[in-house]
Amino acid sequence: MKKVLVTGANGQLGMELKDMLSTSSIPFIPIYADRTILTLEKVEEIELILNQLQPDIIVHAGAYTAVDKAEAEPILADAVNHLATAEIAKYCGKNNKKLIAISTDYVFDGSFSSPIAEDAPTQPINVYGRTKRDAEQAIAAYCPDGIIIRTSWVYSVYGNNFVKTMLRLMQQRTKISVIDDQIGSPTYAKNLARAIMTILLSDVWIGGIYHYSDEGRISWYDFALAIKEAAELNCTIHPIPTSSYPTPAQRPKFSMLEKSKIKDTFNVKVPAWKDSLQEMLRNLKTSNL
Repeated sequence: MKKVLVTGANGQLGMELKDMLSTSSIPFIPIYADRTILTLEKVEEIELILNQLQPDIIVHAGAYTAVDKAEAEPILADAVNHLATAEIAKYCGKNNKKLIAISTDYVFDGSFSSPIAEDAPTQPINVYGRTKRDAEQAIAAYCPDGIIIRTSWVYSVYGNNFVKTMLRLMQQRTKISVIDDQIGSPTYAKNLARAIMTILLSDVWIGGIYHYSDEGRISWYDFALAIKEAAELNCTIHPIPTSSYPTPAQRPKFSMLEKSKIKDTFNVKVPAWKDSLQEMLRNLKTSNL
C-alpha cells in the first residue's frame, strides 16, 4: 500500500482528511504530519524528514493562513507557504512521488466579474496571496506533474473559521455587521477532502492547477444570514462595505472559482454551499467541538 503524507494534519482540511483516511477501507497508509513532525518554517530540515518518512504521495495542506498577520510577518509567511512548498515539490519531483498541494483564491486580485478559470492571470494583493502564488510557481518548476487545488472561504467543524465565529458572535450579541461587497463561494473542508480522496482513488492523474469550492455565489453577509437562519438565532445582521471594516491585508472583492476542470477530469462532485452548511452544522452538533 502507498504511504500518503498529510501536512498541516491538525488544520481544518488536515483533520477532515484524517477522518477519511482513518477508514479501514481506504487502500493507503496515512502519515499525519503536524508541526511536531514537520515544522514548515524549518525549511532546511524538510528534505531530511521526507527522506526518512518516504511518502509515495504528499497532500500538502499545511500553510501560514493568518492573512492579516502575514502583513507583519512576510518572511515567516514566505518560509512556510513558499519555501517549504518548494522543498516538498523538489522531493516529489526528484523521487517521482505524487503531490497534491492546496492553494487559494487570494492569488487573484478580485477584479473579475465571472467565475475565475485556472489560467487567469494571478495578481495577489496581499502578502499571503503572494506567498501562495510563489508556492504555485515553485511546484510548476520542481514538480510539474503535481496537482494544485485552489480553494476559497474554507470552513469546518474543526479549527477557527467564519461559520464558527458567526455562531459565537450571534449567540453573544443582539446585532453584528458583516461585509456585503466581497463575493465568492464557501468551501466546506469535508467536501474538499472528499474531492482530494476522489483524486487519490482515481485511475487518472493529470498534473496542473484545478479550482474547487462549493457551488453558488454569495457575499459574506449572505453567508451570515444563512448561518443565522440554519442555527435559528435571533441576532440582527447589518450589511456593510469593505471600506467600513479596514484590515491590514486587502481582500479580493470577487473570488468565485470556475470548477468545470476538476469535475471533468476527476469526476469530482460539487455540492451546493447551502446543503454543505447544513451538513457542517449537523456535524458540529454531534462533534462536541
